[in-house]
Amino acid sequence: MPNTEASKAIVNPATIAEDHIHVVAAIIWRQPYRQQFLITQRQKGKHLEDYWEFPGGKLEKKESPWQGLQRELREEVNIQPNRASPFMQVYYRYPDRNILLDTWLVDEYEGEIEPREQQAIMWIDITRADEYRFPPADIPIIEAIRNSGRAGT
Repeated sequence: MPNTEASKAIVNPATIAEDHIHVVAAIIWRQPYRQQFLITQRQKGKHLEDYWEFPGGKLEKKESPWQGLQRELREEVNIQPNRASPFMQVYYRYPDRNILLDTWLVDEYEGEIEPREQQAIMWIDITRADEYRFPPADIPIIEAIRNSGRAGT
């Protein structure tokens, strides 16, 4: 079933509003078989509470996306990414904020994944992604993973 809210997303935007919030997120495949990727559940009291999402968060001032990704993954799921590559960006205008979601494929990391912010975490297969409620900005990313041919490789 198509998500009409997700159809408002702009993938790899050429220009965006100045008042946006820059967010980094990681696509982390479960090793060694890469059949499942990691999602985390947003906490109560936060924007889009209880939705599932890719681990990550807001960039701090003067922080590059790579620095922000490293910091957020340490803080949120206790890993240190060593190698990652940009996957895609999605710009989305929610009623109360504008988000630039900058996603990265994390190919190599150190540490054991564990929740560090009392959030639920789960490994899911891309074929089951429709069973979870994702924010509208994440839907084009899910679709791109599904259609990329990289899922599970």
